[in-house]
Amino acid sequence: MGSPLLLLALLIVVTKARVFRRRELAHVLQEEGLDGYGGYSLAHWLCMAFYESTFNTAAQSIKAEGSGDYGIFQISSQQWCTDDRSPSDNRCRMACRDLLSSNITDDFICAKRIVRNPQGMDAW
Repeated sequence: MGSPLLLLALLIVVTKARVFRRRELAHVLQEEGLDGYGGYSLAHWLCMAFYESTFNTAAQSIKAEGSGDYGIFQISSQQWCTDDRSPSDNRCRMACRDLLSSNITDDFICAKRIVRNPQGMDAW
């Protein structure tokens, strides 16, 4: 039987999650200065967020080797955040669980960090 605290933690993450509508997310992305950031248009950012998570802030996928992808942009624990499951460079200096809430400010900060690399959006 699972730990009651683990169950409570999972419920808290789920209740803080949010699925954005396209227009709503476009507005937020624009407010956060992502339109044109790193040479990528608002359409690029929306397409990537839809493809990666269908605009769901709680999207999470765990890979066979143990790493995971988190949040609306499916940011990888191998390089960008730490999830205590797999080794990470943690280049965004954050816990992956922080990417799963409805507050996506952390997601924007990390996504901007990712696209500043030579690979840009190809890092995804």
